[in-house]
Amino acid sequence: MGPRSTRKAKSIATKAAELAFAAPQVVAHRVARMAMSGAVPTERDKREFQLMVKEKEVAFSQAFTAMAKQSAVAQQALAASMFRSFWSPSLKGKSSPVAVVLQMQSAAIGILNKGMAPVHQKAVANAKRLAKTRLK
Repeated sequence: MGPRSTRKAKSIATKAAELAFAAPQVVAHRVARMAMSGAVPTERDKREFQLMVKEKEVAFSQAFTAMAKQSAVAQQALAASMFRSFWSPSLKGKSSPVAVVLQMQSAAIGILNKGMAPVHQKAVANAKRLAKTRLK
């Protein structure tokens, strides 16, 4: 794994750890709010519950779009690499099997990184926001 891929992998690991820490905090706060609101939630509770649904839709659609874009970029780069090796087999520096595997690994890490970013961003922001918010 090259230095750039290593940095991306560390970034993904950091985001995953932060997400694993933030998500349960957000869920605990919201479940407690649901339990405390009872059968007739306040307007504030209703807004929070609606926001909860809407932000998931937005974050996951952003993640899907980012992953689709990154997949297209990676596919184009892999195709270009393949065509270069087909059309110029005698050129020095052509792609070795190891280089192709590293390129594919880097592409997969890039796709995962792009997809995790919006979900991570929203979950961490919610954890910070809800930590400052009183339940009642």
